[in-house]
Amino acid sequence: MIHPLADCQCPNIPESTRVWQFCVILPGAQIGEECNICSHCLVENQAVIGNSCTIKSGVQIWDGIELEDEVFVGANVSFTNDKYPHSHCKEWKLLKTKVCKGATIGAGSTILPGLTIGEGAMIGAGSVVTKNVPDGELWVGNPARCISKTVK
Repeated sequence: MIHPLADCQCPNIPESTRVWQFCVILPGAQIGEECNICSHCLVENQAVIGNSCTIKSGVQIWDGIELEDEVFVGANVSFTNDKYPHSHCKEWKLLKTKVCKGATIGAGSTILPGLTIGEGAMIGAGSVVTKNVPDGELWVGNPARCISKTVK
């Protein structure tokens, strides 16, 4: 289901994926089966979203961001893909970020560029992730740090 108020330019969105109103999905994006992309989201051309992902409202999935299967992204999470952003900089470097299978990112978190969030990891709401997060760990705070080696 693609809401009629979405600007969905991508021709390859599976029928099992829901795209809500006021989303913009650019033509080169890759989006898997059974996803739920809530209102007011943007998905750029070089973004990859796996199967069964949930992306809550107000999230931008920029070029170079990859979400593997079963990833949950809370409302207003901010991904970044440029370590040193400047307006109109022609020499900027795209840094890729990967969120591995089954990971959860809590609402309002910020994910710095070029990182990997491990399989089954959980990021607490409002956290600022500045380092790679190992599989299955719970990270919270600013800067985010591990508070549990296994997510419960």
